Amino acid sequence: MSEIDNSLSRIPLVMAAKRAIEMERSDRLFEDYFAVQLADSELTALIEKWQKQGGDIARCKALRTRFVAVRTRFFDDFLLSVVAQLRQVVILGAGMDTRAFRLPWPSATHLYEVDRPEVLERKNLVLKDSTPQCYREAIAADLGQPWSHLLINKGYKPDLPTVWLMEGLLMYLNKPEVNDLLKTISDLSVPGSYLGADLVSVKSLEVALKSNGLIRQHWRFGTDEPEKLFSIHGWQASVLQPGDEGANFGRYTKKLPSLEVPGLRRSFFVTARNW
Repeated sequence: MSEIDNSLSRIPLVMAAKRAIEMERSDRLFEDYFAVQLADSELTALIEKWQKQGGDIARCKALRTRFVAVRTRFFDDFLLSVVAQLRQVVILGAGMDTRAFRLPWPSATHLYEVDRPEVLERKNLVLKDSTPQCYREAIAADLGQPWSHLLINKGYKPDLPTVWLMEGLLMYLNKPEVNDLLKTISDLSVPGSYLGADLVSVKSLEVALKSNGLIRQHWRFGTDEPEKLFSIHGWQASVLQPGDEGANFGRYTKKLPSLEVPGLRRSFFVTARNW
């Protein structure tokens, strides 16, 4: 197995490890039988790290994988709810996402995955003997650089409605990069297209900037106005917090503060349509 040394490119392995832990549960929120292989040694390392910190390891697993489990299921449901209306899906910052292989896509669905070369190389190696449930095209690209021509060269059709997914991506870009990315998406989308994304609040970003953890140390963007961010680029957005009704799945017990309460650490799940 090829190793990934870059800490930013290791993050998808951690996400795969957390999905693998979710798969241990009888009440799991999704099926991802590829997660253990994709996570590889990162799964063992993550569990050993939590064990060294002490406490109830079962409770630790539940709490530390809850967000990823809920986010995965939320966007699974979103994609399947809109894909019946279209046949073109683009996952930006795809990482170890296995939706091309594990979701029941309608026939003739074309799914494009875009991410860094070293990430896709590893994933393609692990999944080389697996059959996707749709037409899948993996595109190696740095999303901080021009990439739309690579997508079009692989068959993407800008004149067809598309559903875009940016799961665990936007917080790793800086503000100009976020706006450039959303502008590119808008330029490539016709009315009737959809998108899904998650973001963090400004307070969450401020806390992350003081962290040296593998994941949060790389965060660069936060917003307290996700609807406004997407409306600027022509998208009508709906926003939920993980734990809200519709983004809970029985995993959160405490009621979250209203979005109107300012200055809090938050995550946002965004779904939007281009009219």
